[in-house]
Amino acid sequence: MWPIKMPLLKPVDSFLACVRTSRPRERREKLLAVEGTVRKAGQALRCATSSRTLHTLQEEDFAVDSPPAKDFVEWAYGNGMETVQGSKIRDALMAAPRDERCPMCSTGIVRQLDHIVPKSRFPALCVDPLNLVPVCERCNLRKGNMHPRTAEETLLHPYLDRIPHDRWLHGRTVHDHGMVRLEFFVTPPPSWDSTLASRVTHHFGFFELGQLYASEAVRTVSDVTYRLHLLRARGGAAVVRRYLEEEAETRFAVDANSVSGVTYSTLAADDRYCQG
Repeated sequence: MWPIKMPLLKPVDSFLACVRTSRPRERREKLLAVEGTVRKAGQALRCATSSRTLHTLQEEDFAVDSPPAKDFVEWAYGNGMETVQGSKIRDALMAAPRDERCPMCSTGIVRQLDHIVPKSRFPALCVDPLNLVPVCERCNLRKGNMHPRTAEETLLHPYLDRIPHDRWLHGRTVHDHGMVRLEFFVTPPPSWDSTLASRVTHHFGFFELGQLYASEAVRTVSDVTYRLHLLRARGGAAVVRRYLEEEAETRFAVDANSVSGVTYSTLAADDRYCQG
Protein backbone atom coordinates (compact mmCIF):
# COMPACT_ATOMS: atom_id res chain seq x y z
CA MET A 1 0.00 0.00 0.00
CA TRP A 2 1.40 3.33 -1.05
CA PRO A 3 0.64 6.60 0.74
CA ILE A 4 -0.30 9.52 -1.48
CA LYS A 5 -0.65 13.23 -0.94
CA MET A 6 -4.18 14.58 -0.79
CA PRO A 7 -4.80 17.81 -2.75
CA LEU A 8 -5.29 20.70 -0.35
CA LEU A 9 -9.00 21.39 -0.54
CA LYS A 10 -11.60 21.92 2.17
CA PRO A 11 -14.71 19.71 2.03
CA VAL A 12 -17.09 22.64 1.71
CA ASP A 13 -15.01 24.13 -1.11
CA SER A 14 -15.16 20.83 -2.96
CA PHE A 15 -18.90 20.65 -2.40
CA LEU A 16 -19.51 24.18 -3.67
CA ALA A 17 -17.33 23.58 -6.73
CA CYS A 18 -19.48 20.58 -7.61
CA VAL A 19 -22.92 22.13 -7.06
CA ARG A 20 -22.74 25.89 -7.65
CA THR A 21 -23.44 25.51 -11.38
CA SER A 22 -26.05 22.77 -11.01
CA ARG A 23 -29.14 23.15 -13.17
CA PRO A 24 -32.03 23.86 -12.91
CA ARG A 25 -32.04 26.58 -10.28
CA GLU A 26 -34.42 24.68 -8.00
CA ARG A 27 -31.97 21.79 -7.82
CA ARG A 28 -29.05 24.11 -7.13
CA GLU A 29 -30.93 25.78 -4.29
CA LYS A 30 -31.73 22.41 -2.69
CA LEU A 31 -28.08 21.39 -2.89
CA LEU A 32 -26.76 24.66 -1.50
CA ALA A 33 -29.18 24.38 1.41
CA VAL A 34 -27.23 21.30 2.57
CA GLU A 35 -23.94 23.21 2.88
CA GLY A 36 -24.11 23.28 6.67
CA THR A 37 -24.63 19.51 6.83
CA VAL A 38 -21.67 18.94 4.53
CA ARG A 39 -19.47 21.24 6.60
CA LYS A 40 -20.40 19.45 9.82
CA ALA A 41 -19.88 16.04 8.20
CA GLY A 42 -16.41 17.02 7.02
CA GLN A 43 -15.41 18.08 10.53
CA ALA A 44 -16.70 14.82 11.99
CA LEU A 45 -14.78 12.78 9.40
CA ARG A 46 -11.53 14.55 10.22
CA CYS A 47 -12.00 14.08 13.93
CA ALA A 48 -12.65 10.37 13.41
CA THR A 49 -9.65 9.80 11.14
CA SER A 50 -7.27 11.71 13.41
CA SER A 51 -8.43 9.75 16.48
CA ARG A 52 -8.59 6.40 14.62
CA THR A 53 -12.29 6.06 15.34
CA LEU A 54 -13.61 5.86 11.80
CA HIS A 55 -15.48 2.70 12.73
CA THR A 56 -17.62 4.60 15.24
CA LEU A 57 -19.27 6.88 12.67
CA GLN A 58 -23.04 6.49 12.56
CA GLU A 59 -24.90 6.68 9.27
CA GLU A 60 -27.72 8.80 10.70
CA ASP A 61 -25.23 11.57 11.51
CA PHE A 62 -24.31 11.91 7.83
CA ALA A 63 -27.77 11.68 6.31
CA VAL A 64 -29.22 14.16 3.84
CA ASP A 65 -33.01 14.52 4.04
CA SER A 66 -33.73 17.04 1.32
CA PRO A 67 -33.08 16.32 -1.46
CA PRO A 68 -33.34 12.54 -0.93
CA ALA A 69 -29.94 10.95 -0.33
CA LYS A 70 -29.89 9.08 -3.64
CA ASP A 71 -30.63 12.26 -5.60
CA PHE A 72 -28.13 14.24 -3.56
CA VAL A 73 -25.30 11.82 -4.33
CA GLU A 74 -26.21 11.71 -8.01
CA TRP A 75 -26.40 15.49 -8.33
CA ALA A 76 -23.46 16.45 -6.12
CA TYR A 77 -21.05 13.61 -6.96
CA GLY A 78 -22.28 12.00 -10.18
CA ASN A 79 -23.09 15.22 -12.00
CA GLY A 80 -20.93 17.56 -9.92
CA MET A 81 -17.65 15.81 -10.72
CA GLU A 82 -18.42 16.24 -14.42
CA THR A 83 -18.70 20.03 -14.23
CA VAL A 84 -15.73 22.22 -15.13
CA GLN A 85 -14.77 22.88 -11.51
CA GLY A 86 -15.66 19.39 -10.35
CA SER A 87 -13.55 17.75 -13.04
CA LYS A 88 -10.55 19.78 -11.86
CA ILE A 89 -10.94 18.24 -8.41
CA ARG A 90 -11.34 14.78 -9.90
CA ASP A 91 -8.28 15.21 -12.11
CA ALA A 92 -6.18 16.39 -9.16
CA LEU A 93 -7.23 13.37 -7.10
CA MET A 94 -6.61 10.92 -9.93
CA ALA A 95 -3.15 12.36 -10.54
CA ALA A 96 -2.02 11.93 -6.93
CA PRO A 97 -0.70 8.32 -6.99
CA ARG A 98 2.86 7.63 -8.08
CA ASP A 99 3.10 5.98 -11.50
CA GLU A 100 -0.70 5.72 -11.57
CA ARG A 101 -0.50 2.78 -9.18
CA CYS A 102 -3.43 1.98 -6.91
CA PRO A 103 -2.54 2.94 -3.32
CA MET A 104 -4.67 0.12 -1.92
CA CYS A 105 -2.78 -2.73 -3.60
CA SER A 106 0.29 -1.04 -5.16
CA THR A 107 -0.07 -3.02 -8.40
CA GLY A 108 -3.28 -2.02 -10.20
CA ILE A 109 -3.66 1.08 -12.37
CA VAL A 110 -5.94 3.78 -10.98
CA ARG A 111 -9.14 4.07 -12.98
CA GLN A 112 -11.80 5.19 -10.51
CA LEU A 113 -12.45 7.19 -7.37
CA ASP A 114 -13.45 5.19 -4.34
CA HIS A 115 -15.16 6.43 -1.21
CA ILE A 116 -13.36 5.37 1.96
CA VAL A 117 -16.67 5.88 3.76
CA PRO A 118 -19.34 4.61 1.32
CA LYS A 119 -21.40 7.35 -0.28
CA SER A 120 -24.57 5.25 -0.25
CA ARG A 121 -24.44 5.09 3.56
CA PHE A 122 -22.80 8.47 4.30
CA PRO A 123 -24.09 10.76 1.51
CA ALA A 124 -22.96 14.01 3.17
CA LEU A 125 -19.35 12.89 2.54
CA CYS A 126 -19.79 12.02 -1.14
CA VAL A 127 -17.56 14.85 -2.43
CA ASP A 128 -15.28 15.29 0.57
CA PRO A 129 -11.65 15.15 -0.72
CA LEU A 130 -10.54 13.20 2.35
CA ASN A 131 -13.11 10.55 1.49
CA LEU A 132 -12.16 10.24 -2.20
CA VAL A 133 -9.23 7.98 -3.11
CA PRO A 134 -8.07 6.99 -6.63
CA VAL A 135 -8.01 3.20 -6.93
CA CYS A 136 -7.96 0.39 -9.46
CA GLU A 137 -11.19 -1.28 -10.51
CA ARG A 138 -10.33 -4.50 -8.65
CA CYS A 139 -9.93 -2.77 -5.28
CA ASN A 140 -13.01 -0.62 -5.82
CA LEU A 141 -15.18 -3.66 -6.54
CA ARG A 142 -13.67 -5.58 -3.65
CA LYS A 143 -14.34 -2.83 -1.13
CA GLY A 144 -17.89 -2.11 -2.23
CA ASN A 145 -19.99 -0.53 0.53
CA MET A 146 -17.96 -1.98 3.39
CA HIS A 147 -17.59 0.10 6.53
CA PRO A 148 -15.44 -1.16 9.44
CA ARG A 149 -17.03 -2.46 12.63
CA THR A 150 -13.86 -2.15 14.71
CA ALA A 151 -10.62 -0.19 14.69
CA GLU A 152 -8.74 -3.35 13.71
CA GLU A 153 -10.96 -3.79 10.63
CA THR A 154 -10.34 -0.25 9.37
CA LEU A 155 -8.58 -0.36 6.03
CA LEU A 156 -5.48 1.74 5.53
CA HIS A 157 -6.13 5.30 4.38
CA PRO A 158 -3.64 6.31 1.65
CA TYR A 159 -3.73 9.98 2.69
CA LEU A 160 -3.24 9.42 6.41
CA ASP A 161 -1.44 6.15 7.13
CA ARG A 162 2.23 6.91 6.50
CA ILE A 163 4.10 3.61 6.72
CA PRO A 164 6.20 3.57 3.52
CA HIS A 165 9.56 3.14 5.26
CA ASP A 166 8.55 0.25 7.55
CA ARG A 167 9.17 -3.20 6.15
CA TRP A 168 6.13 -5.38 6.79
CA LEU A 169 5.80 -7.43 3.57
CA HIS A 170 7.76 -10.68 3.41
CA GLY A 171 7.84 -13.81 1.31
CA ARG A 172 8.94 -17.43 1.25
CA THR A 173 9.66 -19.83 -1.58
CA VAL A 174 7.80 -23.07 -2.15
CA HIS A 175 9.33 -25.74 -4.40
CA ASP A 176 6.84 -27.93 -6.21
CA HIS A 177 7.75 -30.51 -8.90
CA GLY A 178 10.79 -28.62 -10.06
CA MET A 179 9.06 -25.23 -10.04
CA VAL A 180 9.31 -22.44 -7.51
CA ARG A 181 6.55 -20.12 -6.36
CA LEU A 182 6.33 -17.44 -3.70
CA GLU A 183 3.96 -16.98 -0.80
CA PHE A 184 3.59 -13.49 0.68
CA PHE A 185 2.66 -12.62 4.24
CA VAL A 186 2.63 -9.74 6.73
CA THR A 187 5.09 -9.44 9.61
CA PRO A 188 4.43 -6.16 11.45
CA PRO A 189 7.53 -4.35 12.81
CA PRO A 190 7.93 -4.45 16.61
CA SER A 191 7.58 -0.66 16.75
CA TRP A 192 3.96 -0.77 15.57
CA ASP A 193 1.09 -0.71 18.03
CA SER A 194 -1.31 -3.64 17.99
CA THR A 195 -4.08 -1.74 16.20
CA LEU A 196 -1.89 -0.71 13.27
CA ALA A 197 -0.51 -4.25 13.02
CA SER A 198 -4.05 -5.64 12.91
CA ARG A 199 -5.16 -3.09 10.33
CA VAL A 200 -2.31 -3.87 7.95
CA THR A 201 -2.92 -7.61 8.33
CA HIS A 202 -6.65 -7.09 7.74
CA HIS A 203 -6.02 -4.85 4.72
CA PHE A 204 -3.69 -7.49 3.25
CA GLY A 205 -6.28 -10.20 3.65
CA PHE A 206 -9.32 -8.14 2.69
CA PHE A 207 -7.90 -7.24 -0.72
CA GLU A 208 -6.43 -10.74 -1.13
CA LEU A 209 -3.00 -9.27 -1.72
CA GLY A 210 -1.23 -12.56 -1.04
CA GLN A 211 -2.77 -14.11 -4.16
CA LEU A 212 -2.27 -10.94 -6.17
CA TYR A 213 1.40 -10.62 -5.24
CA ALA A 214 2.01 -14.32 -5.88
CA SER A 215 0.79 -13.81 -9.44
CA GLU A 216 3.09 -10.81 -9.82
CA ALA A 217 5.99 -12.92 -8.54
CA VAL A 218 5.31 -15.62 -11.15
CA ARG A 219 5.85 -13.04 -13.89
CA THR A 220 9.04 -11.80 -12.26
CA VAL A 221 10.45 -15.33 -11.97
CA SER A 222 9.51 -16.08 -15.55
CA ASP A 223 11.13 -12.89 -16.84
CA VAL A 224 14.41 -13.51 -15.02
CA THR A 225 14.78 -17.27 -15.54
CA TYR A 226 16.88 -17.13 -18.71
CA ARG A 227 19.20 -14.45 -17.34
CA LEU A 228 19.80 -16.48 -14.19
CA HIS A 229 20.55 -19.54 -16.30
CA LEU A 230 23.34 -17.59 -18.01
CA LEU A 231 24.66 -16.27 -14.70
CA ARG A 232 24.79 -19.76 -13.21
CA ALA A 233 26.76 -20.99 -16.18
CA ARG A 234 29.28 -18.15 -15.78
CA GLY A 235 29.73 -18.02 -12.00
CA GLY A 236 27.44 -20.39 -10.17
CA ALA A 237 25.05 -19.72 -7.30
CA ALA A 238 27.10 -16.88 -5.80
CA VAL A 239 26.75 -14.77 -8.94
CA VAL A 240 23.03 -15.50 -9.14
CA ARG A 241 22.53 -14.52 -5.51
CA ARG A 242 24.46 -11.29 -5.93
CA TYR A 243 22.35 -10.33 -8.94
CA LEU A 244 19.09 -11.04 -7.09
CA GLU A 245 20.22 -9.08 -4.03
CA GLU A 246 21.17 -6.07 -6.16
CA GLU A 247 17.80 -6.14 -7.92
CA ALA A 248 16.04 -6.29 -4.55
CA GLU A 249 18.12 -3.43 -3.15
CA THR A 250 17.28 -1.25 -6.15
CA ARG A 251 13.55 -1.74 -5.65
CA PHE A 252 13.64 -1.37 -1.86
CA ALA A 253 15.33 1.99 -2.33
CA VAL A 254 12.05 3.22 -3.81
CA ASP A 255 9.55 1.17 -1.82
CA ALA A 256 10.40 -0.77 1.35
CA ASN A 257 7.54 -3.15 0.56
CA SER A 258 8.03 -3.49 -3.17
CA VAL A 259 6.49 -6.74 -4.39
CA SER A 260 9.30 -7.27 -6.88
CA GLY A 261 11.83 -6.33 -4.19
CA VAL A 262 10.44 -8.97 -1.84
CA THR A 263 10.40 -11.45 -4.73
CA TYR A 264 14.08 -10.89 -5.54
CA SER A 265 15.22 -10.90 -1.90
CA THR A 266 13.27 -14.08 -1.14
CA LEU A 267 14.76 -15.86 -4.15
CA ALA A 268 18.24 -14.66 -3.19
CA ALA A 269 17.85 -16.23 0.25
CA ASP A 270 16.92 -19.61 -1.24
CA ASP A 271 20.06 -21.70 -1.78
CA ARG A 272 18.19 -24.29 -3.78
CA TYR A 273 16.88 -21.70 -6.21
CA CYS A 274 20.23 -19.96 -6.61
CA GLN A 275 21.88 -23.29 -7.37
CA GLY A 276 19.30 -24.01 -10.01
